[in-house]
Amino acid sequence: MLSALALAACSENPPVSQSETSTVEKQPSFAVNYEKFELDNGLEVVFHKDTSDPVTAVALTFHVGSAREIENRTGFAHLFEHLLFLESENLGKGGLDKMSSRIGGSGANGSTSRDRTNYFQTVPNDALEKMIWAEADKMGFFINTVTDAVLAKEKQVVKNEKRQSVDNRPYGHANYVVDKNMYPADHPYNWQVIGSLEDLQNATLQDVKDFYNKWYVPNNATLVIAGDFDFAQAKAWVHKYFDEIPRGEEIAPLTDRPAKLTATVKRYYEDNFAQLPELRLVWPGVDLYHKDAYALDILTRLLADGKTAPLTKVVVEEKELAAGVNMFNRNSEIAGELYLITRAYPGTSLDEVNAAIQQAFSRFEQNGISDEDLTRVKAGIETRFYNGLSSVLGKAFELAQYNIFAGDPGYINEELDKSLAVTKDDIMRVYNQYIKGQAFIATSFVPKGQAELALSGSTPAQVVEEKIVTAGEGEAFTIPEDSGYERTVSKFDRSAEPPYGELPQPAVPNVWQDKLDNGLDLYGIENNELPLVQFELTFQGGLMLEDPAKVGVASLLATMLEKGTATKTAEELENALDLLGTQIGVYSGRQSLTISGTMLARNYAATMALVKEMLLTPRWDEREFALAKQSTLSVIAEQSANPNSIADNQIFTLLYGKDHILAHNPLGTAASVEAITLADLKQYYSQYITPSVADFLVVGAVDTNTVKASLASLNNDWPARAVTLPALSLPARPEQSTVYFYDVPGAKQSVLRFGYLAMAETDADFYPATIMNYKLGGGGFASRLMQSLREGKGYTYGIYSRFNGTDIPGPFLIESGVRTNVTFESAALVKEIMAEYPATFSDDDLTNTKSYFIKSAARQFETAEAKISMLENISLYGWGADYVKQRQELVQNITVDDVQKLAKQYANPNAMIWLVVGDAESQLSRLQQLGFGQPVLLNPAQTIAE
Repeated sequence: MLSALALAACSENPPVSQSETSTVEKQPSFAVNYEKFELDNGLEVVFHKDTSDPVTAVALTFHVGSAREIENRTGFAHLFEHLLFLESENLGKGGLDKMSSRIGGSGANGSTSRDRTNYFQTVPNDALEKMIWAEADKMGFFINTVTDAVLAKEKQVVKNEKRQSVDNRPYGHANYVVDKNMYPADHPYNWQVIGSLEDLQNATLQDVKDFYNKWYVPNNATLVIAGDFDFAQAKAWVHKYFDEIPRGEEIAPLTDRPAKLTATVKRYYEDNFAQLPELRLVWPGVDLYHKDAYALDILTRLLADGKTAPLTKVVVEEKELAAGVNMFNRNSEIAGELYLITRAYPGTSLDEVNAAIQQAFSRFEQNGISDEDLTRVKAGIETRFYNGLSSVLGKAFELAQYNIFAGDPGYINEELDKSLAVTKDDIMRVYNQYIKGQAFIATSFVPKGQAELALSGSTPAQVVEEKIVTAGEGEAFTIPEDSGYERTVSKFDRSAEPPYGELPQPAVPNVWQDKLDNGLDLYGIENNELPLVQFELTFQGGLMLEDPAKVGVASLLATMLEKGTATKTAEELENALDLLGTQIGVYSGRQSLTISGTMLARNYAATMALVKEMLLTPRWDEREFALAKQSTLSVIAEQSANPNSIADNQIFTLLYGKDHILAHNPLGTAASVEAITLADLKQYYSQYITPSVADFLVVGAVDTNTVKASLASLNNDWPARAVTLPALSLPARPEQSTVYFYDVPGAKQSVLRFGYLAMAETDADFYPATIMNYKLGGGGFASRLMQSLREGKGYTYGIYSRFNGTDIPGPFLIESGVRTNVTFESAALVKEIMAEYPATFSDDDLTNTKSYFIKSAARQFETAEAKISMLENISLYGWGADYVKQRQELVQNITVDDVQKLAKQYANPNAMIWLVVGDAESQLSRLQQLGFGQPVLLNPAQTIAE
C-alpha cells in the first residue's frame, strides 16, 4: 500500500516506538521538495527539483480510467492512452514520437488504470519547453485530428495489445473472471481496463469525441515536472501553453463503493495455455488511503512473504503443493481487493491447495505475529522506497498520484506515519474483519481437459474467446495522407516548435578500479544521491560450462546459494537479510552466474558479511534442493505452453543448432533437471565459483576503502582456482532464409522471431550496427518497423529489432506478436522494409539518428542500474571508462553511406531464420508466399495428435 515516495518526506523524525510490536528507526533521508500551483482553468501543476542529472521528467495525468466508462462502452480511457500519441494539430502525424527521437527522450509513453491515465517521458533538460508545448497540444489541440480511419486503425492496435497481454497467454482471463464475479454489472470495476473487443469495435467517432471532451480537460488533470530545471522559467512556459485551454464541465468525484459478497463464488476455466492449475482467492478489500489499507498491506506480506510466512510454510514447504504463494492488497479509488494467487504443481488438486491455505490461516490465528516478522516487513519498505526514487520519473508518478487521489502531494508524510503506526492488534483486527469467515471469489484456471483439478463446487466461468477469422476480415481501413481537420484557434502560432535550451553535459560518473590479492577485480562508482548500495558479483560461466546432458546445474546452483549457509538455515538467512532491508538475488544465464543485491548504505557491512557466508559456506540442504528442483520443473512446464516462451526457446535452438550448449534454456529440460544431483552442483561450485573468473561491481553511497575493507578477508578465505573457459565454435549465418513454424493450435496471435547469429559487442561493427538499426527497429516509435506494422497497418502492439552481443557473437533479432490473420502480411512487410532500408536511408534519417544518440547521453547514467551497466561493460570487455566518449565520436562521424553498407551486411532479409509460433492450421501454408521455400513445421507430432 505504501508508495515509494511516501517514505521520502518524513525522514527527520526521531525513532518511534511501536508499543508491543517493534521499533522502527526513521533514518535521515530526503524531504521531497515540491511546489504546487493551479491555473485559472483548473490545471494543477507540481514541480520537484532534482539536479543530480541534467534531465527532466514530464508527466501529465488525467483523473480518468476505466471506472469513468459505462457498460457496453468500455476500453475508452485505454484507447485514449493510444490516440493521444498519434497526432495533434501542431505537432502533426506522429509528431510527439518523432520529436522524442530528435530530442533524445526516453520515449513518450503512457499507462491506464481503473482510475487515471498518464502520459510521460524523461528528456534532456534542454527540451523541457518542447515537452510542455507537446503536452498542451494533447490537452487542447488534439481531438479534431481523430477521424474514422484513425479510430479504426487504433482499435486494431488496442485489440492486438489485448491478444498479447490477455488472450494469448496463460491465466490471461483470470482478472476478468474475478472482477465479473466480484462486482455487479453497473459497478465501474466490473470490466477490465483494456475493455472488450466487441465494445472497442462498436465505438463510434462521436462516442470517442464525447468521452474526450468530458474527461480530458484542465480541471481534471495534474501536470508534474521533476528534475533539473528553473522553476520560474518553467512556470512561465506552463502559463504560456496551457492558460488558454478552456476549463471543462465540473466533474463530480466518484463515491466509494466497496464490493459486497453475500456468499462465496467459485468459478473454473480450462485454459488453452496453462500447464499448472492456478487458484485465486480474492476478498473484498478497501479503497485507496482507507484507514485499514496500511494494516491490510502488512497483513498480506506477513501471511505470504518469506519462509516464516504461514502460507509459504504450509503450502510450499510442508505440503509441497506449489512453488510459491503470492498475496497482496490492491487498493483503487472506490474499492479494493485482497488477492491470494498460487500455481500448483502439475496434476495437483486445487482442493488440496485450498485445504493447505485454510490450515495456514488457522496457524496464523494460533501463533499470531512475532516482533521479528513485523520488523522485517517494515524494514523492507525503506529499501523499496529508495529504489523508487532512483529516477525523476518515479518521483513524478508519485507526486501526481498523491495530488489526484489524496488531494495533496504532501500527503506523503501522513501515509508514512500511518504505515509505521500499524500494530499487531491492527493487523489481527483487519484479518478478522476482511478475511476470516468472509465470502470470497475463487477461480480455478486449469489445463485443458483437467477440469477435475478445479476447486470442488466450481461452475464454469464465462469467458469470451475471439474467433480466428480469415486474413483481413473486418479489419480494413485506410489512413489518408491529409486528414483535413479544422484547426483550433490560438492566441499565438503554436505550429512553431520551441527552441532548445542550453545543451546539457552528461553527468559521466567517476569509476574506480582495484583488485584483491586473490584476483577478484573490483569496479565501483561512489554516488551519494540515495542512501543505497547496489552490487553484482558475477562469475563467467553459467550455461556454457555445463554438461549438455545435465543442463540446468548452474541455474539450480544459483537457487541453492540463497538457501542457507553452514551456520544458518534458509529461513535464518532470509530473516537476517530481511531485517537489514536487504534484497539479494542469485541467477544464472548462458554465460554467467551472478549474485546481486540492494541494501541500505548503513547496512552495507552487515550485508556483505552475509553475502560472504552465502558464497563460501553454502548449506547444501537436501530438502531445499528437492524443493528447488520441483520449482524449476514447474517453471519449465509453464513455459512449454506459453507462446512467447516457446518462441524464445525455439529461436535459440535454431540459431545455434540443437546440439550446441548455448541452444539450451539455462533452466534445463524436465529430463535434465530430474537427472541433476546435489553432487553435480557441488562439483560446479568447486570448479567454477572462484575469484579468477569473477568481478565485483558496486554503485552507491559507499567509498572505495569501505568496499575493500568489506572484502579483505576473501584474500585468505577464498583462494583462486584456474578456470579455462571453453572456446565455443559458433555456426555461420544462414546463406539463405528459411521459415520455421511451431504450432500452438488456437493461438490468437502469432509470435514472430526473425534473425540470425550476428556479432560480439566487442566487434568493431557492433555499435555502428546498433546506430544503423535505430531507424530500422531499435528506435521504438521512431523506427520504420513500428511505424509500418503498428501505426500504418495496426497489425501489432509492438515490433522491435536489436543486436545482442557479449564477448562472443549474439543474435540480431526482430521480435513481435501480430494478430493471427495477418501473419503472412506482417512477415512480408518486415521483409519489404528490410530490403528497402539500405537504399532509402536518408540524410534526414541520419540527422534524426545522430540527434537521438547524442542528446540521449544526458539520460544514460541517471539510475544505479545504468551505472552498474556501465561497470559491466568495463569489466567484461576490458574497456576504459572513456568508452562512452568513443561511442559519441562514432555517432558524430558515421555517414549515410556507412549506414547503408551496414544495413546491407547486417540486416539482409534473405539470410535469416524466420520463426513463427502460432496456429498452423490457419497460417502455415500462407507463409510459403514469402519466397523462402516450404515452411518447416517444428512440432508435427503434436499437430497430428491435436
